[in-house]
Amino acid sequence: MMKRLAVTLGMLAMAAPMIAVAQTSTWTPDKAHSEVDFSILHMSLSKVHGRFGISGGQIQWNEADVTKSTVTVTIDVNTVDTGVSGRDADLKSAGMFDVAQFPTATFTSTSVAKTANGLTVNGNLTLHGVTKPVVLQVEGPMGPVPGMDKKPHAGFSATTTISRTAFGIGTKYPTAVLGDDVPLSIELDVAKQ
Repeated sequence: MMKRLAVTLGMLAMAAPMIAVAQTSTWTPDKAHSEVDFSILHMSLSKVHGRFGISGGQIQWNEADVTKSTVTVTIDVNTVDTGVSGRDADLKSAGMFDVAQFPTATFTSTSVAKTANGLTVNGNLTLHGVTKPVVLQVEGPMGPVPGMDKKPHAGFSATTTISRTAFGIGTKYPTAVLGDDVPLSIELDVAKQ
């Protein structure tokens, strides 16, 4: 009887990690349908809008307990696009994003919480060589729906606001010339792996 109990407990102990793995799935960004949009006040008059492409990352989604999910996203800063090539070149220069030295930015979650309207994702954003905590307000997941790649796809929309000077970007410009608060809007289309 003791031997049978020991074997049963041993089998349960081996099965527990497999059950935990089954509850977690990996999702990666569809780069063609994911981006980070931003706007910034220019000369205290009007907002300039732009975007960055997302070059990588993954969501480890825990179906049983969303608070155990994790997110990492890599942003390709070199793809900055405001629709004006001269301005984009200036944004890539050493006085702004300095893409030669800092070609990517990364977001890594530290916690995920469920809210009435979606999720709150706390994490660290590393941009321009500086790491600061940010809080994303997230709608989603939307879906999943089958993608053209025959994989399930889900969608997330997130917002936050960062301070450009806190990340050391364009510090020579006073806020009357270039606003400090930069709202970010993230659209993420992810495919299940």
